[in-house]
Amino acid sequence: MEQTYIMIKPDGVQRGLVGEIIGRFERRGFILKGMKLLTVDKSLAEKHYADLSTKPFFQKLVNYIVSGPVVAMVWEGKNVVTTGRKLIGATNPCESAPGTIRGDFAIDMGRNVIHGSDAVESAKKEIALWFPEGIAEWQSCIRSWVYE
Repeated sequence: MEQTYIMIKPDGVQRGLVGEIIGRFERRGFILKGMKLLTVDKSLAEKHYADLSTKPFFQKLVNYIVSGPVVAMVWEGKNVVTTGRKLIGATNPCESAPGTIRGDFAIDMGRNVIHGSDAVESAKKEIALWFPEGIAEWQSCIRSWVYE
């Protein structure tokens, strides 16, 4: 099964959207394999956004992600990276469809509530970065009710 990294950003935590977001992934049938609430230090933020380090908005991203607690998660399931991105919606909330997390809860790109890995390879890197201790290895009893 595929895994993805999902992070509820400081605005999502501050606005009390953690339960709603987790519920959307659970209702879809994905399995939570790792989760922690943490305040991000600057070094971790810079590593996470390293691919954007040459962009003019890089420092603004780093400052934002360290501004409050985040919820870091690993979700598992068939096509979870692609499907997770569909649940999340477009990076620009104004381009996100209603029913998506960003379409329902965000207006500005700088406060778009959630991050999700954009590819399987980036998910592997992000999971290793955010969960160096590893994730929970367990099988959900709903597996046979979700997958043939």
